[in-house]
Amino acid sequence: MDYRESYTTELKEVINTDLKKEVIAFANADGGEIYVGVTKHGKVIGVEDVEFEMERISNMIRDGIKPDLTSFTSINEIKHDGVTIIRVTVYRGSKRPYHLSDKGLKPSGVYVRHGVTSVPVSDEMIRQMIKDSDGTSFDKVRSINQELTFSYAEKYFRDSSVSFGENNKRTLMLINDDGYYTNAALLLSDQCEHTIKCAVYNGTGKINFQTRKEFAGSILRQVDEVYEYINLFNNKNSTIDNLKRVDHLDYPEYAIREALLNTIVHRDYDYSGSILINIFDDRIEFVSIGGLVKGLTLIDIMGGVSQTRNTIIANIFYRLELIESYGAGIQRIIESYQGNKIQPLFSPAPASFLVVLPNQNYIVENKREEILSNEDKVMNLLKRKDYINRRDVEEILGCSAFPATKVLNTLIKQDKILRIGSARATRYILKN
Repeated sequence: MDYRESYTTELKEVINTDLKKEVIAFANADGGEIYVGVTKHGKVIGVEDVEFEMERISNMIRDGIKPDLTSFTSINEIKHDGVTIIRVTVYRGSKRPYHLSDKGLKPSGVYVRHGVTSVPVSDEMIRQMIKDSDGTSFDKVRSINQELTFSYAEKYFRDSSVSFGENNKRTLMLINDDGYYTNAALLLSDQCEHTIKCAVYNGTGKINFQTRKEFAGSILRQVDEVYEYINLFNNKNSTIDNLKRVDHLDYPEYAIREALLNTIVHRDYDYSGSILINIFDDRIEFVSIGGLVKGLTLIDIMGGVSQTRNTIIANIFYRLELIESYGAGIQRIIESYQGNKIQPLFSPAPASFLVVLPNQNYIVENKREEILSNEDKVMNLLKRKDYINRRDVEEILGCSAFPATKVLNTLIKQDKILRIGSARATRYILKN
C-alpha cells in the first residue's frame, strides 16, 4: 500500500498529543484514517510496543475528547513488510462539534479537516455545527460558553422554594444528556450575553431624550431590575369618588409585568440585539426581537393560542410562577385595560414584535402637554414607595447627583419630606 496524506488520511511517525486534534478534525468533517508508524513522506517504520500504544490511543480518545467519540472510532494493527503499524479509523460524528476536553467549545479546542491539515474553526462554524447536531431551537442547543455561574438564579430559585441542584438542572434541561450546559442555562446564568435597553423621553416623541439604562446579567435579574425601573415612571393620579379618594396608576402593574415577561420569554435569542423599552409621557413601548413563531398570526395569539420558541425558558418561568399559564399574557394585558377608552396595541413585524401600553392618566388640554415639575415627579414617586434614595431621584429625573440632591433639599425646606439615615444609608420619606 502506498501511504500518502490527503483530506481523509493522516500519517504519524509517533503518537503525540496532536493525535487528538486529528481525530477531532476527522469526526467534525467527513471521517478519515490515521496511520501511526508511518512518516510524513509515506515511509513505514512500524510501532514497537503495539499493544501499549493502542491502549494509549484509546485513552486519549476517551479522556481527551468530548462528546464521547469511542463509538465512532476503531483502532487496529496492520502488518506491513514485516513490521506492525496502527490504523485509527474515525467516522463522522453525530454530536458535532467534538473538541478537546480541556479547551471546551472554543476555536482553540475545535478542529476540522482542511486539505491535508487539521485547522481550528471559527465561533460561527462552531455555532453552525451545534445547530446541525442539536436542532434550531436556541434554548435547547449546547452553549458555547460552558464556564457558567448562577449566583442570581440560585437565589431566585431558593426564594421561590424551587430546587436548583445538578439533578434539577438536568430535569429543567439546563444540562443535556452529555453533560453540557444548554443555551437556556446561559440565559439564566450570570454570563448571559443578551440585554434590555430602556430609554426615557420627555413628551410623546424621540426628540427630547431624557435618560437611558441598559440591564444585563441573568434574565431573572433583568426581569426584577427592569420591572422596578419602569415602575419609577408609573405615576399615580388621584380622583374623588363620593368623598373617597381613588388612586389610578398610569399603567396597570399587571400589564407592565405581562408585557415585560412576554418580551423576554418569546424573543428570538438567535439575534444578538437587545430588547428595547421606550418610555414616553403617553405610552410605553416594548420591542421584542423576532416576529411571531412561524405559522401563528396576530389573530391566533389574541385568541390565546401559544407557541413559544423558547420552551425551556417558558417552562422554567412557569415553575417559578412568573407566568401563570401559557398563551394568557396578551389576554390579561387587554383585561387590565378593561373599561378604558384607550387600549393596548400589538403589532407584529417580520423580525420584531411591538407591544404599546397607553398611559391611562395622560391628558392633553388645548393640545398642550401637562408638564410636571421635578419636585412633583419626586413626590409622585414617594406616594408609591415607602422611601426613596438619591439614586431613585437621579433615575426618574435623568440627572446626576447634584441636581437630584438640590430637588430633595428643596422638598425638605418646603417641609414635604424628611431625610433619615446617613451616608450610603440615607433615605427620604414623606413628612406626613
